[in-house]
Parts: sequence; C-alpha cells; structure tokens
Amino acid sequence: MMKKTPSFIEVYKSLIKIPTVSSDNKSLDQSNKNFIDLLSNYFSDLNFSIKNYQIPYTNKFNMLASIGSGTGGLLLSGHSDTVDFDEKKWTKDPFTLTEANNRFYGLGTVDMKGFFAFILDVISSINTKKITKPIYILATANEETDMSGARYFIKSTNIKPDCIIIGEPTSLKLINAHKGHMSYSIKVIGNTGHSSNPDYGINSIEIMYDVIKALLLLKKYLKQKYRHQDFSIPYPTLNLSSIHGGNAINRICSSCVLNFEIRPTPGLTLTQIEILIEEKLELIIKKWSDNRIFIKKLFSSVPSYECSHKDNITKTVEKLCQLNSTTVNYCTEAPFLEKIAPTLILGPGSIEQAHQPDEYLDKFFIQPTKNIISKLINKFCY
Repeated sequence: MMKKTPSFIEVYKSLIKIPTVSSDNKSLDQSNKNFIDLLSNYFSDLNFSIKNYQIPYTNKFNMLASIGSGTGGLLLSGHSDTVDFDEKKWTKDPFTLTEANNRFYGLGTVDMKGFFAFILDVISSINTKKITKPIYILATANEETDMSGARYFIKSTNIKPDCIIIGEPTSLKLINAHKGHMSYSIKVIGNTGHSSNPDYGINSIEIMYDVIKALLLLKKYLKQKYRHQDFSIPYPTLNLSSIHGGNAINRICSSCVLNFEIRPTPGLTLTQIEILIEEKLELIIKKWSDNRIFIKKLFSSVPSYECSHKDNITKTVEKLCQLNSTTVNYCTEAPFLEKIAPTLILGPGSIEQAHQPDEYLDKFFIQPTKNIISKLINKFCY
C-alpha cells in the first residue's frame, strides 16, 4: 500500500530545514547525507526504487529514484546543495520556510530544493502504475562548487531517458543553451631590489603588462571569431578580474598575480580555449624561460551547453509547454547530463533570487510549475 506523502508545504519545510552548504571553504562545507536520506524516504514511500551513490573521496551523495521499466522516459534533475550565506544579511532564518508577502523565504527555496517539493507533490497525485516508460528523479551533490555530483553520475549510470529537465530557477522560461566558465590565475615571479637601481631586479609588473596585452588580444580574437546570435552577448567574454603585486613604493615588484575568467559560447570547447591561451602567451613564456610565469586553473571548468532548436525534444517541450526556448549566461549541470540525453532547463523562481540574502520563491509559480511537471510526465512516461 503506497503511503500518502506529506503536504507540499510540509515537504518544502522539511527540505529547507536541512543544511547542505557546498563551499570551497572546508570550514563551511557540509555533507548532504541527511537531505538525501530524507528525499530517498519520500520517493521510497511513493514506490520508487532508490539508488544512492557516494561521490568518491567526499562525504556527499547523489540520489537516483526511479519507477517504471524499459527504455526512454523522463529524468527530472536538481542539485541538493546550496551556497553558503551571511547570516547578518538575512532577516529571516535561512533554514525555516517562512511564508510572507505571498512568498516562501528560505535558503534553497529556488536554488533549488523547492523543485523536489514540486515533483513530490505532482507524483503523489498521479497513478504511477499506468506509466509505460520510467520516471527518474536525480538529486546531485556539489553543484555549487565543482559539479562533482553530475560528473560522477554520468560515469556511473546506464539509464537512457528520452528527455532530461533540470529545474533550476528560470522563471519557468525554457532554456536550451548557456555559456561555459573557465577561471585562471597567472603568477609572475620577478627579482626584487631597491627601485633606485632597476638593473639589479626584474619587475614582475612589467612582465605582467605583456601578459595582459596578450590576453586582451585573445579577448578581441574571441569576440571576432566566435558568434552565437541566440545570446544577448553573442560572443565569448574574457574578464580580467583582479590583479595584485608589490608591497613598497621604493621596491622592485617581485611578484604579481592576475586572475581572469572566460565564458565560452556553444561551439567553443574548453580544450580550444586552453590551446588559445597557450598560443597567446607562448612568446612571453619563452622569453622568460627561467620559470617566471605560472598558470593554474582556479576552479573546475564548466563547458558551454546547447540543445539545438532543431532537436525533436526541444520542439516537443516547446509545443507541450507553449514556450519558446532561449539562452542564459549562468552555468548549470546541463553540459554533463546532456551526454546521457537531450537536456533542457526549466524551473520555478527567479535566478535573481539565487545566492541572495532572504532568497524566496514567489507563490505565483506554484500552480504553473505543477502543471508543467504534470504535462512532462504525461508526455514522456504515459
């Protein structure tokens, strides 16, 4: 006998209540095990089979819940973690679902624990015994840091759904493409000395000047060479983010560090970007061959992603939901999950609320979101 799932609000409250912060700061990073266990219990009560996977070398877990058999079907995906937060900037308890001003406040209400509450509410109201293709629910770990949950999932699963929907907060706009993200740090080591005798030192800022000139040429090249008209900014961007060097006005600067990022458009791979950076800096590095220029990645890179307008799944979902697909500039797990099946991004709440104090979901999204999830399940699983 299938147990009755608690109400939408009760589920929502219980998911927000469990802290699941992902952070590169180890003192803030938390396991998501309690959240995954609770979510697993909810889906198990709805007769879903549960497989939980521990991400190697971490205390983080993915959950794959499934019901039905055979090939195809629908995968609804979301991440279980949240960003960290500044308690001083919140006027409400981040871990209590608070209803006020026709909104639900709480950490993860839109990004993106709330999506699971919507899925559970819809599935609890349908007859899953009549489905002809499987329904899959994926909850991943570490999306907010290195996306290791999604990266591990695609290596450890053999499912082949017809369609994947990631419920990131898109204000229920259908997203079929986004840019990628790469971040680098370049460190230049010079030789210090008194500024009154420049010949006795090597000024790292002067070497970095040449590095910056080369990167600005790369920036111009990317803008001219690669275009994708579906984006509001239709070319890859390169941003010089920060620079630090020197510690005294009368001393030759011995160390200078530059951080920069690149956001590639679909069609430009991470490997291509790495090659372009190497080519632009090659002559400078050769000139200072005595190990003065060091390049390293700052964070795990995320590829760009696109599910073509011409793809049958894109057309099907557009028609089903009466939406025209569009693009965004932020990153998701889509470039990893699309290796399994055509992937689109569609979810409740505004991305403007993500990573913000007093994060909230506008109640306006409740019924339209449930309607869309119901339509997707009916289309791909019945």
